[in-house]
Amino acid sequence: MNQPYEPIPDVQSSFDHRRLAIQRVGIKDLRYPVTLRTAGGGVQHSVAWVDADVALPAERKGTHMSRFVELLEASADTPLDHASLGEMARAMVQRLDAQTGRLAFRFVLFMRKQAPVSRVASRMDYEAQWIVRVDGGHTQVTAVVQVPVKALCPCSKEISEYGAHNQRSHITIRAELREAMALEELIRIAEEEASCEIWGLLKRPDEKYVTERAYDNPKFVEDLVRDVAARVGAQPRIASFVVEAENFESIHNHSAYARIEG
Repeated sequence: MNQPYEPIPDVQSSFDHRRLAIQRVGIKDLRYPVTLRTAGGGVQHSVAWVDADVALPAERKGTHMSRFVELLEASADTPLDHASLGEMARAMVQRLDAQTGRLAFRFVLFMRKQAPVSRVASRMDYEAQWIVRVDGGHTQVTAVVQVPVKALCPCSKEISEYGAHNQRSHITIRAELREAMALEELIRIAEEEASCEIWGLLKRPDEKYVTERAYDNPKFVEDLVRDVAARVGAQPRIASFVVEAENFESIHNHSAYARIEG
């Protein structure tokens, strides 16, 4: 016969005399399996690093850390997308008796791509994040993608008798969404506005295409952020954004960098 538990003191809910509110308290870098909703309506499995936190009133001593993990367990079979993230964050603040809270999932998203000439298929990996904040009755979902691309220097092309220096670059888009938008859509914007996109697998005809495409489409780091920002800013589903570009320079031991907020 099971014996009932004896009452255990709830120290976290006790009164704190210092009367200092904490803006964010919770768990950080919890590694956890997740299911992602993809652009085509399917799902993709990944592993995320999860941050979850809430605001703590000045009079309360602590929050209940175990409840953050309980929340993830309860939602383990639900694919992450714009709608489910909002529901999860609202459930979190209710469960923790908080007014504001934040959930962040950092993970790798894969896209299957065909090479431009041979059409051979391979997978490309992209670092991505979903971030959702709840403040009172307002829920804000933010999408973040980091997209590797190729950039070729317009100045080098102009002043050189042959060739031009080029490099792999990272374009990062951080978009606060008004409504649902797939991560893959943001990735494609970045790839389309680069000197050339890149692939996981290329045959010789594809390498020729990539080299010549970049040469015909040179872009400074300034061009990258401006062209991507123009595309992102024209999206009615996006409320605000930050676009960053970093070129890992092939002729310097430092990067070139640019950022636009809009």
